[in-house]
Amino acid sequence: MSRPRIKSVAGFSMIEVLITIVILMFGLLALAGLQGRAMTTQMESYQRSQALILLKDMVDRISANRKNAAAYETASGTALGTGAACPAAGATTASKDLNEWCNALLGAAEVQGTSNIGAMIGARGCITRTVAPATGVASQYLVAVAWQGLNSTATSTITCGQNLYGNESLRRLVAIPVNIADLL
Repeated sequence: MSRPRIKSVAGFSMIEVLITIVILMFGLLALAGLQGRAMTTQMESYQRSQALILLKDMVDRISANRKNAAAYETASGTALGTGAACPAAGATTASKDLNEWCNALLGAAEVQGTSNIGAMIGARGCITRTVAPATGVASQYLVAVAWQGLNSTATSTITCGQNLYGNESLRRLVAIPVNIADLL
C-alpha cells in the first residue's frame, strides 16, 4: 500500500518576510539621508552662485566709476549687509552703488510678502584697499562677500565677516581683487 505524498508548501516563512522588511527599511533610511544631503548641497550651491552674482555686480560698479574707487571702501572691520544699516544713497554714484549693493546683500532683489529672501544666510560685503595708490602703480581693492554656510569647511584668511557666524568653519567667502590704474 502506498502512502499518499504530502505536497511541500511553497512560499515565504515569517522570518524571511521580516528580514526583507528590515533590509528595505535600511535602504529607505539611507535614501532619506541622501535626499537630505542633496538638499543641503543644493542650498550651498545656490548661496555660492548668489554671492558670485553680488560680487561681480560690485566689481562692475567700481570698474565703471574708477576715478572714485576710493569712495567704495567700507570702514575697517565693517561689513555691509546683515547686522549693519545700509549707507544712505547720497548724491554720488559711489554712495548710490553702496546703498544698492547693501540692499541686495539683504535680499531686496527677491521679496516674498514683506520679507526679503533673495540673498544668502547672513550676507555681508566688504571692500578694502590692499595696495595704496602711487604714481605709476595701480591701486588694488579687494571686494569680498561672506555668508553662513550649512556645513563646516576650511577657514579663510580674508577678514570680511570674520567671527560673525559663531563658528569660523561655517563662514563662506568669495573675493575678487580689482586693480585701478594710476589715473594721473
